[in-house]
Amino acid sequence: MSENGQIMLTADDGSEVAFFVLEKADIAGNSYLLVSDSIEEEEAEALILREMEEGDMVMYEVVEEEKELAIISKYFEELLEDIELKPE
Repeated sequence: MSENGQIMLTADDGSEVAFFVLEKADIAGNSYLLVSDSIEEEEAEALILREMEEGDMVMYEVVEEEKELAIISKYFEELLEDIELKPE
């Protein structure tokens, strides 16, 4: 992770995508990242990523299951009082 909290992730197609890490949380044995495509826009896109380890490789998967997403979103909203997460 860079000094400004930006990480580069490699997508399945091999392209690289930059995200800003807003928060990290360890919940029920899983690690999650709240990331955004911008830290300057008020209506920025945000994703919750679940950390997955395969051997010595760390991968991140977008949380899409509704129940898990609702629980983790609520947790991040409480950590970051000035952020409201809205599902699309």
